[in-house]
Formats: sequence, structure tokens, C-alpha cells
Amino acid sequence: MPERRGREYHMQRLAEALRDEIGAILEGELADPRIGLATVSEVQLAPDGRSGRVFVAVAGDEKEARETMAGIESAKGFIRHELGERLQLRHVPELHFLLDQSEEYGARIDQLLDRVKKRRL
Repeated sequence: MPERRGREYHMQRLAEALRDEIGAILEGELADPRIGLATVSEVQLAPDGRSGRVFVAVAGDEKEARETMAGIESAKGFIRHELGERLQLRHVPELHFLLDQSEEYGARIDQLLDRVKKRRL
């Protein structure tokens, strides 16, 4: 059991390091004009560490979000290479970039709750 906890802790640390490094790469090292203001909100690694989902929040409208995600997808190989060098990883996880829409969902829920409160008054 202690080995499992150590592995889980390692995966959490690796996910945090990946989030920080991918965020730094997106902020200043990609010259693709399609990539707008994007931040990495979360990295979820598979239990075996071979793949991971990277949730990216994009400022702007839906068109800007699509263009930014297309730019990030095209730079995926560069990002993986940079992560391998910076974090000195023998095997860099296969990354799947997904648009993080949790902020929009939260705003919609707040809107619905406000509507319910007004009806009760």
C-alpha cells in the first residue's frame, strides 16, 4: 500500500509540473498567431502516466477558442519535446488538449440560480 501512495503522490507532482511548464510554453514560446490568451487550468494524468488530458481555458469568443486550440494542437510535438527537456522525463505522456468550459458552466449555473431566487420573491 505505501508504494501506491508514493506513486499517486508522484503523479500529482508530475501533473502540477506539467501544468506549470505547459502554461509557460503557451504564454511566451509559441509564435503561432492563432494562439490567443490561454491558460492551463488542469492536467489529469492516466494512472499509468502514459497519457494525460490538458484542460486549457481560453479568453475570448468561441471562434478565438477554436483557433487557439487548433494552434495548440499543431504545436503538440514541440510542447512534448520541450517538456521532456525541461523536466528531464524519459517518457513524456501523450497529451490531449481540451477546451476548459467550466467557467462558462459556472456562469450558467449562477444565472439559473439567480432566476430561481427571483421567482421565489
